[in-house]
Amino acid sequence: MVTITGVEKGSAAEKAGILTGDVLLCIDTHPIKDVLDYRFFLTEERITLTLKRDEEEFDVVLKKGRYDDIGLDFETFLMDKKRRCSNKCIFCFIDQNPCGMRETVYFKDDDTRLSFLMGNYVTLTNVSDEELGRIVSMHMSPVNVSVHTTDPALRVKMLGNPRAARIMDQLRILTEGGIRINCQIVSCCGINDGPALRHSLRELISLGDMVESIAVVPAGLTRHRAGLYPLQPYEKASAEEVIAIVEKFAEDCSARFDRRMVYAADEFYLMAQKEFPPEEAYDGYPQLDNGVGLIRSTREEFLDELYWRRDEGQFEPYKDKSLRGTLVTGFAARDLMEELCEEIGRILPKVRITVLPVKNEFFGDSVTVAGLICGGDLIEAVKKTEPELVILPAVALRHERDKFLDDVTLEQVREALGCPVYAVENGIPLLDTLEELLKGGC
Repeated sequence: MVTITGVEKGSAAEKAGILTGDVLLCIDTHPIKDVLDYRFFLTEERITLTLKRDEEEFDVVLKKGRYDDIGLDFETFLMDKKRRCSNKCIFCFIDQNPCGMRETVYFKDDDTRLSFLMGNYVTLTNVSDEELGRIVSMHMSPVNVSVHTTDPALRVKMLGNPRAARIMDQLRILTEGGIRINCQIVSCCGINDGPALRHSLRELISLGDMVESIAVVPAGLTRHRAGLYPLQPYEKASAEEVIAIVEKFAEDCSARFDRRMVYAADEFYLMAQKEFPPEEAYDGYPQLDNGVGLIRSTREEFLDELYWRRDEGQFEPYKDKSLRGTLVTGFAARDLMEELCEEIGRILPKVRITVLPVKNEFFGDSVTVAGLICGGDLIEAVKKTEPELVILPAVALRHERDKFLDDVTLEQVREALGCPVYAVENGIPLLDTLEELLKGGC
């Protein structure tokens, strides 16, 4: 049962007399524990809600479109508390955060509901067989699973949780129940790569085509690892070995499933100084959120759009307009952003965008992705260049787009730099921003 915290004006719920403070007990006799129950049992054209008001239970019958919302709000998105992670992973990035950050940064979730609804990856260590059954019965597909290794003893060691050993049994329950899964393997140098990685990939692929994709990503290591498990960073040779294993399995999968299925994160190719695979090798980019194919995808999408706008004559009004600015990024994306800005300069000769990679002092210089740039590091790096305007990666800001991980606000960055500052999403939004600046609209 969940308490209703708001009723939308003019909604079916308001017209039926449902009030803020009423408690929702059931829909069509099915008890409601969280958002999954609510959304699943709401998808009928005629539903009966059992509610409680002042200790009295009553029923309300609603008629609606099959997938229409009825206008109820609840205290939280999940209609329940987030499930905390019960693991003690040897590679956990949150454990590598420095002290003094805002409280939400330290929260570790491991919630299958967020996997289905938001795409989060979960380990399944806090999921009962009953919960797995609910996932199957509700057709909650796909589920994103942090596998890391399928070897029971090694997984227990890596996750610090005795319940981690059952992963293959759990995956079989899901896949045999018709649930597709995306898998993540956070690869720790010398621990779950090499023979262990080959073993894990063989077992995961044995589950068949219900496995949509498997991403192999390097463990992120910050400089704040005092007292934590001693992990070694990947270097060129060890990154090459991971890529070789992944590409061999990908070739086998391509022959068997008509898709590669197994993919190495962009970071491995950067560390190995190898060229990224062609666009077709990513099968539509199923693991972009894991940094698999992000650089290739951004490049191809941006250049396609850039050349299309050029061919359509959209840049003609700006041929004689000047624009100078600084584009901030992480070292991982430096080469890409320089290439894109050079292409812009060829089409618009008076546009000069200087790419400035920011060294990450907050987490350590082994962290090179744009999404972990912090406000303090950005200010220190950019103010030395005396920029006319600054474009920074919006992904470095929290969801509200107002604050960096070190709690420096976007407004503080603007004040410190004394020039216009724009937070922009990757890819085409950068092109849109530049056009707006040339129009004088930003």
